[in-house]
Amino acid sequence: MKMSEKRTSLAYQSLTEIPVQLIKQGSDIEELDLTHNKISDLRFLIDFPNLTTLILDHNGINSQVKLPKMSCLHTLWVNHNRISNLGTFISTLSKNCPKMKILSMMNNEAAPSYFNGGTYQQFIDYRYYVISQLPRLEILDDKKIEPNEREEALRIYRRSVSKPKRKQSLKKRASMENLGQSNLENGEHSNRDRVEERTILEDTQ
Repeated sequence: MKMSEKRTSLAYQSLTEIPVQLIKQGSDIEELDLTHNKISDLRFLIDFPNLTTLILDHNGINSQVKLPKMSCLHTLWVNHNRISNLGTFISTLSKNCPKMKILSMMNNEAAPSYFNGGTYQQFIDYRYYVISQLPRLEILDDKKIEPNEREEALRIYRRSVSKPKRKQSLKKRASMENLGQSNLENGEHSNRDRVEERTILEDTQ
């Protein structure tokens, strides 16, 4: 284990969990490198409240990984892992890593690119989605996020989330109004029929 005052490296140790002695010093560590291990559970990070940089390349991280609130974390590398569901993983980051600025998740199934068989359009859509969900993100997969890219990401994904709900609400409202109008008209017809029946009876008498 290589350790300075605020930096620690446990790379290439085949670890499945973090040593207890390191966890005891967790509050002092700001940068942690766990490259090339076998880690799949990140709940230990609750003991690293001041962590700003976390490198997890070549581990066993999947889309459903458990991640505690990381208020200081701004740099995360999860290249070469087992992340297959982009929405699930990014939702976890969005909720628990509000200061995320640098994210690298290359060579995961959820991050399509030329190198893992993804098309250019899939690559673009992937970037737009991630950018739209992490508002402070500045760099994604070693590529700086340009203002026009962020604008397009928000245009595509923010609107697509809000519009259908409004349309559904308006449609439901129109349906209710039509139903109410139909009931009203049926009521009027029913009253009119009763009046006509009463008139006929009176005439026959």
